[in-house]
Amino acid sequence: MRSARHGLWLLLLWALAACSPPPLHQQQAYVFGTLVDVGIYGAPEPQARQAAAAVLARFDALHRMLHAWQPSELSRLNAALARGERTTVTPELAAMLRDAQTRSIQSSDLFNPAIGGLIALWGFHSDAPQARVPDAAAISAWVGRRPRMADLHIENNTVWSGNPAVQLDLGGYAKGRALDDAAAILKSHGIENALVNIGGNVIALGAHGERPWRVGIQHPRQPGTLATLDLHDGEAVGTSGDYQRYFEVNGRRYSHLIDPRTGFPATGMQSLTVLATGEQAGTRSDALSKPLFIDGPRRLPGNASRLGVTHYLAVDSAGKIHVSPAMKARLR
Repeated sequence: MRSARHGLWLLLLWALAACSPPPLHQQQAYVFGTLVDVGIYGAPEPQARQAAAAVLARFDALHRMLHAWQPSELSRLNAALARGERTTVTPELAAMLRDAQTRSIQSSDLFNPAIGGLIALWGFHSDAPQARVPDAAAISAWVGRRPRMADLHIENNTVWSGNPAVQLDLGGYAKGRALDDAAAILKSHGIENALVNIGGNVIALGAHGERPWRVGIQHPRQPGTLATLDLHDGEAVGTSGDYQRYFEVNGRRYSHLIDPRTGFPATGMQSLTVLATGEQAGTRSDALSKPLFIDGPRRLPGNASRLGVTHYLAVDSAGKIHVSPAMKARLR
């Protein structure tokens, strides 16, 4: 009888183990100059491993396509633009450029991927910032040439520009686009529940078991988080901050987020986080955080309304927190 009870207990343990969902599967890599994390919940290990590997392979392909200062399809295009030449690009890059062009125009060119020359002048086209403020005359010369995405002509897969100052840097677009691609890849592998994090740009699929995915919004000046936020299926958050890539000279911070109107790094904000949902949530959360950050806190509500952003949390240069009513209702 005791042996029978022992056998029944082992059978029950096996049944419980078989019914419980697989644990969270995570894979990490270093892409786009930051740590990338893919977490998959509730899928068998082989399926999760294969899906995560496909996502990371896509990230690596995007990184190699869009790198602004190492050999890539984008850097070859930039060389042709500087020479005033027409060049053929892949259909995929042509589609990205059209999308980035539309988003730039909608933002009144505050989101402006055409200012790659200015970004390079400030030393941010390197793995480590140069920690040197450029000559004021050189900055003024770049601003005076007014490189804009509207200067870019895209006909089928042929690209050219009437303004040779146009140098493309899609660093404010690539991570968001990668999130959308990751969501599509995971779904194609039958994954229903996942969280993808690219250095603070995050997209969620499904849920983490019985609860939503929960993410933290980083404090721009202190260790830890400002708040936490539950993400629902298809939602994405994008953050622009002066604490990610910057250098200091004489106690002043200079970040990679450059105002195209002045040629200098924007100074009105420490960080700005946008929550987006629906189609292209990842791309929109990434691209929309840039113009809101650059234009500063005073015009934040009006700019957010004009760009269709209902959920945002910002920390201005004085450390004051600005939260939209819709975002405030979601924060913990």
